[in-house]
Amino acid sequence: MAKGDGFRKKAEDYMWLVLGAAITAAAISFFLVPYKLAPGGITGIATVLFYLLGEKIPAGVIILLLNVPLFAFGYKLIGRKFIVKTLISTVLMSLLIDVTEPLAGKFAEMLSPESMADRPDYLLYSIFGGFIMGVGLGLVFKSGATTGGTDLAARILHHMFPGITVGRALMMIDTAVVIFAAIAFKSFLLALYSILALYISTKVIDVIIEGLNFAKSVFIISDHAEAIAQDIMRELDRGATAFNGKGMYSGNDKTILYCVLHRSQIQQLKSLVRRTDPSAFVILSDVTEVLGEGFITYE
Repeated sequence: MAKGDGFRKKAEDYMWLVLGAAITAAAISFFLVPYKLAPGGITGIATVLFYLLGEKIPAGVIILLLNVPLFAFGYKLIGRKFIVKTLISTVLMSLLIDVTEPLAGKFAEMLSPESMADRPDYLLYSIFGGFIMGVGLGLVFKSGATTGGTDLAARILHHMFPGITVGRALMMIDTAVVIFAAIAFKSFLLALYSILALYISTKVIDVIIEGLNFAKSVFIISDHAEAIAQDIMRELDRGATAFNGKGMYSGNDKTILYCVLHRSQIQQLKSLVRRTDPSAFVILSDVTEVLGEGFITYE
């Protein structure tokens, strides 16, 4: 990678980091903390502590304080480069949560007229809070950092106990936080809305990181594989790879074609396979990201 390209990539990463931290802070400050929604993680713990401490310590400060021991462990276990980026995003997010807190009150008044002040729409807040937080966290993750919290805790736990995957560690920690919030707020309903926000944010993070341009991978088993491959290359402008196989029932040698297509090309593929060999065996599966010519280029 040229020096200029490296600088541009680094600047782009920090741009996504700052934008992602700002969006995450907005979700937490406007939709989650004011309504005692604690969708797991350090944010969830901070939300509970914010109310248990009588709202005397700002939520952003609590988040930052809870992350201090995690950074101390993470610096030695995970490495300087990752920690520096994560530290920047965490400090920025915590600062923005507290800075935007006065605006959050005005925003709540705009959303809820006086007649609804005593019964806020938790479903609406959990959906939008989870969605917006997912967008923000997805951008931060895309930059190569995290916002600290359980993401960092899960990495540390996995490093200390390799038998526990990062995904499982995250699930364990987030589940414990939601249970903690349900007990502290004495509300099973709030816990359910928190789980909804957590689920939505997780799905949105996947979309941000993996992209919306989902593709399909296709296996084609046919006695006319050569003709089908030529049609794919000519009509769909896609390559195909052939594997040698053997039908265990018939004992005959088989040629298996493999190719990756855009979703919009699937119906055309089915038509050309049916035209050449109506008895062909076709297997389709989802692919969330494809790097290479005709899809996403390598960064």
